[in-house]
Amino acid sequence: MSREEILKSIQDKYEGLDVPVDAMLEGLLWSKPITYWDYIQTDALLGLQIPRTTQPDEMVFIMYHQVNELIFKMILWEIDQVAKSVEITADNFSKHLMRISRYFDMLCSSFTVMADGMDLDQYLKFRNTLTPASGFQSAQYRKIEFASTELINLIDARFRDSIDRNSSFKEAYDHLYWQAAGKNYTTGQKTTLLKLFEKKYMGEFIDFMEDYNDCNLSSKFKQLPKEVQEDTALIKAMRHYDYTVNVKWVMAHYNAAGKYLGGDDTALEATGGSNWRKYLHPKYQRRIFFPYLWSEQELKNWGSF
Repeated sequence: MSREEILKSIQDKYEGLDVPVDAMLEGLLWSKPITYWDYIQTDALLGLQIPRTTQPDEMVFIMYHQVNELIFKMILWEIDQVAKSVEITADNFSKHLMRISRYFDMLCSSFTVMADGMDLDQYLKFRNTLTPASGFQSAQYRKIEFASTELINLIDARFRDSIDRNSSFKEAYDHLYWQAAGKNYTTGQKTTLLKLFEKKYMGEFIDFMEDYNDCNLSSKFKQLPKEVQEDTALIKAMRHYDYTVNVKWVMAHYNAAGKYLGGDDTALEATGGSNWRKYLHPKYQRRIFFPYLWSEQELKNWGSF
C-alpha cells in the first residue's frame, strides 16, 4: 500500500470508531517505542517465582509448572478457534488440533526437565511444605477437558449409567472422574485439597461446562457434514490428540511421579493425599475424548498400547 492509501485506511478506521484521527496521530508523537521487555512483560514474569523453602531445586519445580500453565493457556486459545467458530473446514479443524497436540508433545517431553532437574532429597524436603496443594488443582487443565469432549466421557466410569444429558451440570460435576482423587479413599470425605479447589473454581467450572456443552471439540466434529467427518487427515489428527492427552501425557506424568514418590509397594501419597497411581494411570480412569474413533480392541486396551 502507498502512504496515501495507508493514511486513508487509518482515517476510515478511526472515523468508524468515532475517534478523532488528528488526536490519534498527535498521540503518536508522545508515545514510547515498544521494547521486547515491555511487550513480553519480562520483569513481571521473572518476579513470579517465590519459593517456600531453602531448597534450590524448588525453583525448578515452580518454573516448570508455571510454564505448563502458560502452555495450557495456549491450548485453550487454540481450542476456541474451533469451538467458537460458526463454520469450520476439515483442514482448519485438523490444523488447530495438531497445534494443540504439538503443545502436548512438548509437555510430554518436558517432564525430563523436572524429573532429571531436581535432586530427590531436595524434592522430598520441600514437597511437604506444599501440602495440600497439588497439580490436581490446575483449573486450566480441567477446562481443556471440558472443552474437548462431552461430559459423559469425563464422568467416573462407575457412574456413567446414571448420568445423561438430562442431568444437571452440578450433578455431572459431582461425578467427574477426578472427584475420586479429591476424596479420602477410606472415608469418602472430601479432602482439603478438593474443598479449596471447589471454593475457588466450582461455579466457574459449571458455567464453563454449560458454555462448552454443545461446542466442545467432539460436538463440533459431530456437527460437521458426514463427508468431512470421514476425512482421514482429520480423523488422524483427532486420534493423535486423544492419545497424546489421555495416554502419552498422562503416562509421562505418571512415570515422573514414580521417580520421586516410589514404586507400587513404597509409593508415597501425593501432596493432595490421593492414590495417585490409580488416579493417574489411563487404564483405570479410561478417559477418552473421542471413543467413537477407536476400535473395540483399542478401547479395551486403552492405556496399554
